[in-house]
Amino acid sequence: MNQSPDQNARPAPEGSSGKSGGRSRSGLMWFAALALVVLGVLFYVLLVRLNRIDKEVRQLNTQVQQTTLKADVASANASAALDRASTAQQSAQQAASQRDQAEKQKAQAQQQAQQTEAQLEQAKQQVQTAQQKAEQAQQKAAKYRKAREEELNRLQQALGQIASTRRTAMGLVMTLGSKSIRFAFDKSSLRPEDKEVLSRIAGILSTLKGYQIYVYGYTDDIGTKEYNLKLSERRAKSVYDYLVKNGLNPNIMTTKGFGEADPLVPGSSPKARAINRRVEIGLVDSTIKPVPSQGQ
Repeated sequence: MNQSPDQNARPAPEGSSGKSGGRSRSGLMWFAALALVVLGVLFYVLLVRLNRIDKEVRQLNTQVQQTTLKADVASANASAALDRASTAQQSAQQAASQRDQAEKQKAQAQQQAQQTEAQLEQAKQQVQTAQQKAEQAQQKAAKYRKAREEELNRLQQALGQIASTRRTAMGLVMTLGSKSIRFAFDKSSLRPEDKEVLSRIAGILSTLKGYQIYVYGYTDDIGTKEYNLKLSERRAKSVYDYLVKNGLNPNIMTTKGFGEADPLVPGSSPKARAINRRVEIGLVDSTIKPVPSQGQ
C-alpha cells in the first residue's frame, strides 16, 4: 500500500509538542542558572584566592622591604665595622711601631745607662786615684815642708850668727847693716872686713839647693830719690858680684835697689843714716814664685 506523502508527514498533535518544548526551555534555564551559580561560586572562590594572594604578596613585599632595610643596615654596620677594623689595624700598626720605637729607645737608654755607669765607675776610680795622688802629694809636701822648715831653722841659726836674720812667709831675710857691712856715705864699695863677712855667708849659701837669692840695696835720706835709687842698685850689685866670685850661681841670684825707701830706723841722725845704708839678702824657696818687695 502506497501512502501519500501527506500522510507520512502529518504534523503531531498540538498538545504534545508544546509540552516537550516547554520542558526543554525550562531545563536550559535551570542549567544556565546552575552554570551562573557555579560561575559565581568559582568567581567568588577565585576572588577570595586573589585577595589572599594579594595579601600574601603585600606581606612578602613588606618582608622584602624589611629584609632589604635590615640588609642595608647590616651593610652599613659591616662597612662601619670594616672602617673600625681598618682604623684599629692602623692603630695597631702605629702601636706596634711605637712599641718597636720604645723598645729601641729603651735599649739605647739601657746602653747609655751602662755607658754612664761605666763612665761613673771610671770617674770614681779616677777620683780615687786622684785622691791617692793628692794624699801622696800632701804627704810628700808635708815631708818637703818639714825638711825645708828644718833647713830654714839651720840656716837661720847659722846666718843669725853673722847678721840679723828673720823668717818670712817665703824664707829668710838677712839684714847686712852697720854691724855686719858698713857702707860709707855715698859709697858702694866693700871694705876688707865686709868681704870677710860675705865670704862666710857665701860658704853657707853655696850648700843650698832649690832656693832663689835676692840682693836688695838701700841708702839713707840724703840726696835725691833718683840718685839714691841708683846708689842702692850699685850697693846691691857689689854684694852680688862678690857672692858670685865666691862660688854662688848667678842664675839663682837677682838684684834690686830701693833707694831711701823702707828705712830700718826713722830719723836723720848720723847713727840712723848709717844703719839705713845697708844690703839685705832674701832666701826664697824656688818652688814658690816670689814677689819682690821692700825688705822682702
